[in-house]
This record gives sequence, structure tokens and C-alpha cells, in this order.
Amino acid sequence: MSGASRNDDVVAVILEDHRTMEELFRRMRSVEADRAAALAEFSALLIAHGEAEESEVYGALKRFRDIENEEVDHGSEEHAEGNQALLKLLEVADVGSEEWDERLEELVKAVTHHLDEEERTILNGARENVPDERRAELASAFLQERKRQLASDCGSIENVRRIVGG
Repeated sequence: MSGASRNDDVVAVILEDHRTMEELFRRMRSVEADRAAALAEFSALLIAHGEAEESEVYGALKRFRDIENEEVDHGSEEHAEGNQALLKLLEVADVGSEEWDERLEELVKAVTHHLDEEERTILNGARENVPDERRAELASAFLQERKRQLASDCGSIENVRRIVGG
């Protein structure tokens, strides 16, 4: 991407969120870190990111040949799995407990699997098959929806519960 900012490519924007999630996993695993704050930040990002992908990006990508619709649908299923694992972690009161550590690892496993698969299938397909101009439009739509989600306290336990139950 010569001369373009990272906000001009939906693939770059999504990848940046993925790296942020991985950093938040490191903070949540660290006994020196404020694990509750890292979880709150992670919860908001995971929900905002997933909702924005599903509403603004996944449907648009299905229209391009060489991007497997099954992979896009599978990405949505994996969002649901990650959200369920997130809710289980949010429901644990004591961030120092063994239960918290166990549920954190379940969350890490679910989300890391999804990030890896999405990057290899959907995002590589998007990078190769979606024109730059369309990727820029999708980046703008994704960022706008993500911002709207973050402003609505999307990572609250009540909202995560609603999404998982919905």
C-alpha cells in the first residue's frame, strides 16, 4: 500500500484490531497488569470488531469471487463462539482465581483460532480479490460501525449476554 494510510484498507484495519486483541491477551494473563481493565477493553473491542465485521464487511466480501462464502459464514460462527467464551469469563468475579485463568484460556483459544483462520482465508482473499477503492470504502464503513458500537458500551456484560442469547 503505497502512500495510503492504514485506514484506507479494511484488511489493515482488521489486522490492527487483531494485534491489539493479542496484546490484551498478554495483559489479561499477566498478574502484574490490571486484568479487569484489560478484560473490559478487550470485551468492548471484540464485540465492536465482530459486530462491525458482520454488518459491514462479511456481506460485502461474499459478493467477490474467490472468497469462499462458507469461510465468511464460518467466521460468523466463530464470532459467536468467541462471544460465548467472553461471556463466561465476564461472569467470573475474581480475576485472580483459577476459574478466571481457565476461562481466559478458553477465550484465548477460541479467538486466536478465529483470528488465524480469518487472516488465512477471508482477509488474504480480500487482499487479493477486492479492489483498493472497495477496500477503502469497507474500511470506512467498518470503522464507523466499530466506533458506534464502542460508544454504546458494547462490551458490557449485559450487552454480551444479549448478543450471546440473541
